[in-house]
Amino acid sequence: MKNHLFNILSSIIAFYIPFQIALLTELPLVKNLILLIFCIQWISFIPAFIFQTEKFYDLTGSITYLTTVFTALYITDSGNISDYVIVSCVAIWAIRLGSFLFMRIHKAGEDRRFRDIKPNFTRFFMTWTLQGMWVSMCLLCVLTALSSYSGIIVNNIFYIGLMIFISGFIIEVLADHQKTVFRKDLKNKDKFISTGLWSYSRHPNYFGEILLWLGIAVMSFSSLEGFQYFTLISPIFVYILLVYISGIRMLENQANKKWGHLDSYKEYLKNTPRLFFRIFG
Repeated sequence: MKNHLFNILSSIIAFYIPFQIALLTELPLVKNLILLIFCIQWISFIPAFIFQTEKFYDLTGSITYLTTVFTALYITDSGNISDYVIVSCVAIWAIRLGSFLFMRIHKAGEDRRFRDIKPNFTRFFMTWTLQGMWVSMCLLCVLTALSSYSGIIVNNIFYIGLMIFISGFIIEVLADHQKTVFRKDLKNKDKFISTGLWSYSRHPNYFGEILLWLGIAVMSFSSLEGFQYFTLISPIFVYILLVYISGIRMLENQANKKWGHLDSYKEYLKNTPRLFFRIFG
């Protein structure tokens, strides 16, 4: 009973936080788009729970990103090239990551994280609601900037943000590619990757992810005012999510169980930063 109450409370909080930030923007479109994001998750949860499947979870997240930003672009219809640029950045990222994760789970047959989650109604519902929070928190600054009177303002800050996004995107794609190639080589079975970008960071893909959302926030910055600056929380949220909740913490626990007894892995942990790149040495 306590677990069910915790799951329900967590779901309420996951919805409440981004929705309240959306209200602070004083832009009705932003509020409505946040509602759209959560509705997509809750509707998708129904068949997922009935058929006990998580195979379309990540894909739904990506589709939600695409649906939301293109809806915002269509409704605002400012005609600014900069609006199309930032929407294209989000779209390219969403399509790439969504297809990558979908193909990975399709090949594996399941996402092991969901084995114990799927049978539990409130816990599975909470997971889908948390995905709504993830999409909302990441997109809040973009949706607010698009919905503002001026749209996305082009200046030096915008171009700096675009460069940051491109850098982060390249790092994430390259890191994922290097790990995929590493795992395909049968000689590397049951081994950990420590080459390429993975020799500079233990999680370069997550570093790239945080960097690209920082870029999106910087691109949006000049279009915001007043309480709308609260929407710039997106890169901070992504950092907390990946480092302390769903990403690095879980992966490092699994890695320690698998390779923690190896001297080579201990050396790798000692010499390689967890997230930010080792530039020298």
